[in-house]
Amino acid sequence: MFQGATELSLDAKGRLAVPTRHREALASAGAVVLTAHPDGCLLLYPILAWEPIGSRIQSLSSFDPQARWWQRLLVGHAEEIVPDAQGRILISPALRKRATLSKNVMLIGQGSHFEVWDVALWEEKLAQALTQVSSASPLGNETFSL
Repeated sequence: MFQGATELSLDAKGRLAVPTRHREALASAGAVVLTAHPDGCLLLYPILAWEPIGSRIQSLSSFDPQARWWQRLLVGHAEEIVPDAQGRILISPALRKRATLSKNVMLIGQGSHFEVWDVALWEEKLAQALTQVSSASPLGNETFSL
């Protein structure tokens, strides 16, 4: 399970060094898949976790305009990447542009995968979300308690 939030830096070549604690689990099948998301981030999946998602998206009707855009975005941008010996993942220029990644990025655990955000955009989206948290709960009328 991938969890936690880590601020990282891309190197001059656009490589992301995956934190040591996640390297083995993320690349256990030898490769990962990196793709774009409409929220402005990238999604980073172990290849085995991506396969059923990619298959499901590809099975959507190509006659449905909304489904075609999901296919174009998620499948069209998907890149299979083998991390190098130091556990770094090369993020292509196309994906860096799509997610407007600068040098500093956030790696946000989502259970089965990670989101990769530009730090500035992440801070902006997080601030927006936190202002809405008090007015809406994903659990309906239930409230969160620790």
